[in-house]
Amino acid sequence: MRVISGSQKGRQLKAVPGKNTRPTTDKVKESVFNIIGPYFDGGLGLDLFAGSGGLGIEGISRGLDKVLFIDSDYKAIRTIKENIKLCGFEAKAEIYKNDWKRALEIIIERQLKFEVIWMDPPYKKDVYTTILTKISNHQLLDNTGIIVCEHAKENILPDQIESLVKTRTVHYGTISISLYQYTD
Repeated sequence: MRVISGSQKGRQLKAVPGKNTRPTTDKVKESVFNIIGPYFDGGLGLDLFAGSGGLGIEGISRGLDKVLFIDSDYKAIRTIKENIKLCGFEAKAEIYKNDWKRALEIIIERQLKFEVIWMDPPYKKDVYTTILTKISNHQLLDNTGIIVCEHAKENILPDQIESLVKTRTVHYGTISISLYQYTD
């Protein structure tokens, strides 16, 4: 697992120990960033269910000003902190050990808006619609922002949730990536 492009291109990242976390492969990560960017001109990112932090770190490497990393697992939080330090991104990262519900409550209270939101919950948790509804209802996404949902291929996400519309779904073996943006 490594940073694909940007200021930390080629930097090796640590994986979360154990089998509870499944990191996004370099191939999928590169493809996703080619679709959504590939680079950013500043902005704020949210890496929800962050695992090793690879997606958010890639976002910082490609130009995001700051990323919030959220995960409920102690091993994941420790790994994110190590990876952030390896890349020298301490000033560009906020790392929180929290479940997604509490994390979104805090984000809503802070009235944050994100350029990009990555969602990669455990595949057995069917929380996509609930989270996307909350994001839409509280306008947590910038007007031009994008949400990247990684999910099992057999889990087909809705075409529209509130004011968010699915703009694209791509498949990589057993996983799919669905992208959401605000409707015009």
